[in-house]
Amino acid sequence: MTAVTEIVAATEEPQDDEHWKNTILAGLANYIDAGSIVAGSAALALWVEAYRLSNDLVGMIGAFGPNAISAGVGAFIGGRLCDLFGRKKIYQYDMLFYAFGMLWLVFAMNAWMIVVGFFLVGLAVGADIPASWSLIAEMAPKGARGKHSGVAQVLWYLGPVVVLLLFLALTPLGLLGARIVFAHLAILAIGLTFLRSRMKESQRWLDAQAGDGVQPVQKARLRDLFTRQHIRSMAFLAGMYVFWNLWAGTNGFFFPYILRTVGDQSQAMSVAIQAGSFLIGMLSIWLIFMRWSDRVNQRMLFLVSAVIQVFGMSLLALFPMTLPLALIHVFLMAFGQGFGAQSFFQLWSSEMFPTLLRSTAQGVMFAVVRVLLGVWSFFVPALTATGFTTLAWILTGFLVVSGLIGFWGAPRNEGKSLEELEAQM
Repeated sequence: MTAVTEIVAATEEPQDDEHWKNTILAGLANYIDAGSIVAGSAALALWVEAYRLSNDLVGMIGAFGPNAISAGVGAFIGGRLCDLFGRKKIYQYDMLFYAFGMLWLVFAMNAWMIVVGFFLVGLAVGADIPASWSLIAEMAPKGARGKHSGVAQVLWYLGPVVVLLLFLALTPLGLLGARIVFAHLAILAIGLTFLRSRMKESQRWLDAQAGDGVQPVQKARLRDLFTRQHIRSMAFLAGMYVFWNLWAGTNGFFFPYILRTVGDQSQAMSVAIQAGSFLIGMLSIWLIFMRWSDRVNQRMLFLVSAVIQVFGMSLLALFPMTLPLALIHVFLMAFGQGFGAQSFFQLWSSEMFPTLLRSTAQGVMFAVVRVLLGVWSFFVPALTATGFTTLAWILTGFLVVSGLIGFWGAPRNEGKSLEELEAQM
């Protein structure tokens, strides 16, 4: 958390410390989300060897884990509950549920315990995302939503760095090392539960629940989300984000291929390159997204990010694999995505819906994206068998589609308060 605080201090004039503390506590959901995904990926080979997991079971773990279907289901349920009962109830107590699921992985002795643990962890992670993203946007001062949202994205990148370095340090311990990594995530979730207990409910949600004090406020119904305007907003955001996620989800399969192709890299070098890519992403968020997203044309900023990523991905389809090419690719992809689709999806999904439907909308869209990613993950192994160049072109195409959708539908919300945006709906 110290590193994140330093980044905040470097980008912000002296301001209410309470805003930043709440942002970091809420944003730690991203650290836990990404940390869970990377920890599971790193432990998978150990589980396959120890418990003789079949390919079908490995595919099921990937499809129903925190990177896919269970997170989508959790987001849909958690997002709706957030709007009905408040952000505080969800973002505080779901961390205990997360810790419970993670303990199944810490003490897993067979395959079914792994499946149960991953599914429970995914539900908790999914439920926390709309709660934390809504809270960050609703508590951020006017003109600083992008800056506060960026902190959550920095934490999303920090989770994999810490997990990868822990796995590297604990490699000699084998499966015990994996259990220690999972335990650190469970302990963090329990500690976060106590820290979040001191946070206040979102004042904007309380005000929306109270209404004008004259007429009673009717709770927003799920069907209220399916108006023409809200459907258009959800289609834009989900479309932009799902195609980017199809690239990001598949990236985990071909990135190890890159490392092997450019010279059979050692485990230490592989971890260093992967951790380096996440660190570049953090710098990109800090230097670009947090500094400029509240002040410049967001559509053009998104376009620059999309062009960088399309160019970086197309390099692998056009040229033979060499170490310099692989490093250029890693740098471009990491730098471009720092101020790209994921950062803007968090920001825009918090801005394009009214307060009493904000978390519900985020949960619905997150569910659609993660479920589609889970379905897609079943086909990725077969796709990789068609040849790396073919796969590289397909992934480049995904980034092109995501970029076009994002550029076409990007709103101009920079500098506006949530109240101003809601008045325009």
